[in-house]
Amino acid sequence: MTELLWDVPDSYSTTILLAHGAGAPMDSPGMNDVAAVLVARGIRVARFEFAYMAARRSGTRKPPPRADTLLGEYRDAIAAVGGGSLLIGGRSMGGRVATMVADHAADAGLVQGVACLGYPFHPPGKPEQTRTAHLEHLRTPTLIVQGERDEFGTPADVAGYTLSPAIEVLWLPDGDHGLVPRKSVSGFSKRDHLETIGDAVAEFASRASESGSA
Repeated sequence: MTELLWDVPDSYSTTILLAHGAGAPMDSPGMNDVAAVLVARGIRVARFEFAYMAARRSGTRKPPPRADTLLGEYRDAIAAVGGGSLLIGGRSMGGRVATMVADHAADAGLVQGVACLGYPFHPPGKPEQTRTAHLEHLRTPTLIVQGERDEFGTPADVAGYTLSPAIEVLWLPDGDHGLVPRKSVSGFSKRDHLETIGDAVAEFASRASESGSA
Protein backbone atom coordinates (compact mmCIF):
# COMPACT_ATOMS: atom_id res chain seq x y z
CA MET A 1 0.00 0.00 0.00
CA THR A 2 1.30 3.46 -0.90
CA GLU A 3 2.34 5.52 2.13
CA LEU A 4 1.55 9.22 1.80
CA LEU A 5 3.08 12.18 3.59
CA TRP A 6 0.38 14.81 4.09
CA ASP A 7 0.56 18.59 4.54
CA VAL A 8 -2.93 19.92 5.14
CA PRO A 9 -4.05 23.57 5.39
CA ASP A 10 -6.99 24.62 7.58
CA SER A 11 -9.22 24.60 4.51
CA TYR A 12 -8.66 23.48 0.94
CA SER A 13 -10.49 22.59 -2.25
CA THR A 14 -7.60 21.08 -4.24
CA THR A 15 -5.03 18.40 -3.49
CA ILE A 16 -1.71 17.98 -5.28
CA LEU A 17 0.14 14.67 -5.32
CA LEU A 18 3.89 15.11 -5.65
CA ALA A 19 6.59 12.56 -6.41
CA HIS A 20 10.28 13.16 -5.71
CA GLY A 21 13.17 13.48 -8.14
CA ALA A 22 15.57 10.68 -8.98
CA GLY A 23 18.06 11.28 -6.19
CA ALA A 24 16.30 12.88 -3.23
CA PRO A 25 13.44 11.61 -1.02
CA MET A 26 9.94 13.00 -0.62
CA ASP A 27 10.96 14.94 2.51
CA SER A 28 14.06 16.59 1.06
CA PRO A 29 14.49 20.29 1.88
CA GLY A 30 13.37 21.27 -1.61
CA MET A 31 10.21 19.18 -1.41
CA ASN A 32 9.48 20.52 2.09
CA ASP A 33 9.84 24.10 0.85
CA VAL A 34 7.43 23.55 -2.04
CA ALA A 35 4.90 21.82 0.20
CA ALA A 36 5.01 24.77 2.61
CA VAL A 37 4.32 27.43 -0.03
CA LEU A 38 1.46 25.39 -1.49
CA VAL A 39 -0.16 24.78 1.90
CA ALA A 40 0.10 28.53 2.57
CA ARG A 41 -2.08 28.99 -0.53
CA GLY A 42 -4.76 26.57 0.59
CA ILE A 43 -3.63 23.50 -1.34
CA ARG A 44 -3.46 20.12 0.38
CA VAL A 45 -0.21 18.33 -0.45
CA ALA A 46 0.33 14.58 -0.57
CA ARG A 47 3.80 13.18 -1.18
CA PHE A 48 4.97 9.64 -1.82
CA GLU A 49 8.11 7.69 -2.64
CA PHE A 50 8.74 5.17 -5.34
CA ALA A 51 9.79 1.78 -3.95
CA TYR A 52 13.48 2.16 -4.82
CA MET A 53 13.68 5.39 -2.80
CA ALA A 54 11.64 4.04 0.10
CA ALA A 55 14.04 1.06 0.25
CA ARG A 56 16.93 3.43 0.92
CA ARG A 57 15.39 4.27 4.29
CA SER A 58 16.14 0.73 5.45
CA GLY A 59 19.65 0.74 4.00
CA THR A 60 18.95 -0.87 0.62
CA ARG A 61 20.65 1.32 -1.93
CA LYS A 62 18.95 1.02 -5.30
CA PRO A 63 19.56 3.18 -8.39
CA PRO A 64 16.62 4.98 -10.01
CA PRO A 65 14.86 2.66 -12.48
CA ARG A 66 13.62 3.70 -15.90
CA ALA A 67 10.74 6.14 -15.69
CA ASP A 68 8.41 3.87 -17.66
CA THR A 69 8.72 1.17 -15.00
CA LEU A 70 7.27 3.51 -12.35
CA LEU A 71 3.88 4.17 -13.94
CA GLY A 72 2.07 1.54 -11.86
CA GLU A 73 3.45 2.98 -8.63
CA TYR A 74 2.27 6.45 -9.57
CA ARG A 75 -1.20 5.13 -10.42
CA ASP A 76 -1.31 3.38 -7.04
CA ALA A 77 -0.50 6.68 -5.34
CA ILE A 78 -3.35 8.41 -7.19
CA ALA A 79 -5.71 5.72 -5.96
CA ALA A 80 -4.40 6.14 -2.40
CA VAL A 81 -5.23 9.85 -2.39
CA GLY A 82 -8.88 9.18 -3.16
CA GLY A 83 -11.40 11.50 -4.78
CA GLY A 84 -11.78 15.24 -5.05
CA SER A 85 -10.06 17.85 -7.18
CA LEU A 86 -6.57 16.48 -7.78
CA LEU A 87 -3.42 17.66 -9.48
CA ILE A 88 -0.43 15.37 -9.90
CA GLY A 89 3.20 16.17 -10.50
CA GLY A 90 6.55 16.28 -8.82
CA ARG A 91 10.20 17.19 -8.97
CA SER A 92 12.16 16.26 -12.09
CA MET A 93 11.69 12.50 -12.64
CA GLY A 94 8.56 12.50 -10.47
CA GLY A 95 6.97 15.12 -12.68
CA ARG A 96 8.02 13.24 -15.78
CA VAL A 97 6.29 10.07 -14.58
CA ALA A 98 3.21 12.13 -13.71
CA THR A 99 2.97 13.36 -17.31
CA MET A 100 3.18 9.75 -18.49
CA VAL A 101 0.13 8.65 -16.47
CA ALA A 102 -1.83 11.89 -16.72
CA ASP A 103 -4.06 11.33 -19.72
CA HIS A 104 -5.22 7.90 -18.59
CA ALA A 105 -5.98 9.24 -15.12
CA ALA A 106 -7.71 12.34 -16.50
CA ASP A 107 -9.86 10.23 -18.82
CA ALA A 108 -10.97 8.28 -15.75
CA GLY A 109 -11.96 11.52 -14.02
CA LEU A 110 -9.24 11.20 -11.38
CA VAL A 111 -6.94 14.09 -12.28
CA GLN A 112 -7.48 17.68 -13.45
CA GLY A 113 -3.91 18.72 -14.24
CA VAL A 114 -0.17 18.21 -13.88
CA ALA A 115 2.45 20.45 -12.26
CA CYS A 116 6.11 19.64 -12.99
CA LEU A 117 8.88 21.32 -11.04
CA GLY A 118 12.01 21.13 -13.17
CA TYR A 119 11.23 18.81 -16.06
CA PRO A 120 14.13 16.60 -17.27
CA PHE A 121 13.76 17.29 -20.99
CA HIS A 122 17.07 15.52 -21.63
CA PRO A 123 20.06 14.19 -19.65
CA PRO A 124 22.66 16.85 -18.81
CA GLY A 125 25.03 17.39 -21.69
CA LYS A 126 22.97 15.17 -24.02
CA PRO A 127 20.32 17.42 -25.61
CA GLU A 128 19.86 14.92 -28.44
CA GLN A 129 18.45 12.33 -26.00
CA THR A 130 15.07 13.99 -25.56
CA ARG A 131 12.34 12.83 -23.20
CA THR A 132 9.58 14.69 -24.96
CA ALA A 133 7.83 12.31 -27.39
CA HIS A 134 4.77 11.86 -25.17
CA LEU A 135 4.62 15.59 -24.46
CA GLU A 136 3.74 16.25 -28.09
CA HIS A 137 0.34 14.62 -27.60
CA LEU A 138 -0.40 15.26 -23.90
CA ARG A 139 -4.04 16.28 -23.45
CA THR A 140 -4.11 17.01 -19.72
CA PRO A 141 -3.49 20.65 -18.73
CA THR A 142 0.14 20.82 -17.61
CA LEU A 143 2.30 23.47 -15.98
CA ILE A 144 6.07 23.06 -16.19
CA VAL A 145 8.09 25.38 -13.93
CA GLN A 146 11.63 25.45 -15.29
CA GLY A 147 14.82 27.29 -14.39
CA GLU A 148 16.45 29.26 -17.20
CA ARG A 149 19.83 27.61 -16.61
CA ASP A 150 18.51 24.11 -15.97
CA GLU A 151 21.02 21.66 -17.46
CA PHE A 152 18.12 19.30 -18.15
CA GLY A 153 16.47 21.82 -20.48
CA THR A 154 17.14 25.50 -21.14
CA PRO A 155 14.90 27.96 -23.01
CA ALA A 156 17.01 27.42 -26.14
CA ASP A 157 16.56 23.65 -25.85
CA VAL A 158 12.83 23.76 -25.22
CA ALA A 159 12.20 26.25 -28.03
CA GLY A 160 13.16 23.50 -30.45
CA TYR A 161 10.69 20.94 -29.12
CA THR A 162 7.15 20.30 -30.29
CA LEU A 163 5.01 20.46 -27.14
CA SER A 164 1.28 19.96 -26.83
CA PRO A 165 -0.81 23.14 -26.56
CA ALA A 166 -1.99 21.72 -23.21
CA ILE A 167 1.48 22.51 -21.80
CA GLU A 168 2.55 25.89 -20.49
CA VAL A 169 6.11 26.58 -19.36
CA LEU A 170 6.95 29.15 -16.70
CA TRP A 171 10.61 30.19 -16.82
CA LEU A 172 12.26 31.24 -13.56
CA PRO A 173 15.09 33.75 -14.14
CA ASP A 174 18.52 32.15 -13.58
CA GLY A 175 16.96 29.11 -11.88
CA ASP A 176 18.92 25.86 -11.88
CA HIS A 177 17.42 22.35 -11.92
CA GLY A 178 16.41 22.85 -8.29
CA LEU A 179 14.76 26.14 -9.40
CA VAL A 180 17.25 28.12 -7.30
CA PRO A 181 18.72 31.37 -8.72
CA ARG A 182 22.01 33.12 -8.03
CA LYS A 183 20.86 36.30 -6.30
CA SER A 184 24.09 38.13 -7.10
CA VAL A 185 23.47 37.49 -10.80
CA SER A 186 19.69 37.64 -11.14
CA GLY A 187 18.54 39.77 -8.23
CA PHE A 188 16.13 36.97 -7.24
CA SER A 189 16.43 34.87 -4.10
CA LYS A 190 15.44 31.27 -3.51
CA ARG A 191 12.48 32.58 -1.48
CA ASP A 192 11.40 34.81 -4.38
CA HIS A 193 11.24 31.80 -6.68
CA LEU A 194 9.44 29.67 -4.11
CA GLU A 195 6.74 32.31 -3.80
CA THR A 196 6.46 32.51 -7.59
CA ILE A 197 6.09 28.72 -7.74
CA GLY A 198 3.39 28.82 -5.07
CA ASP A 199 1.44 31.55 -6.87
CA ALA A 200 1.77 29.85 -10.26
CA VAL A 201 0.67 26.42 -9.06
CA ALA A 202 -2.25 27.90 -7.09
CA GLU A 203 -3.46 29.86 -10.12
CA PHE A 204 -3.02 26.82 -12.35
CA ALA A 205 -4.90 24.65 -9.86
CA SER A 206 -7.81 27.09 -9.88
CA ARG A 207 -8.00 27.06 -13.66
CA ALA A 208 -7.65 23.29 -13.90
CA SER A 209 -10.37 22.78 -11.31
CA GLU A 210 -12.75 25.11 -13.16
CA SER A 211 -12.01 23.34 -16.44
CA GLY A 212 -12.55 19.93 -14.87
CA SER A 213 -15.93 20.92 -13.46
CA ALA A 214 -17.15 22.55 -16.68
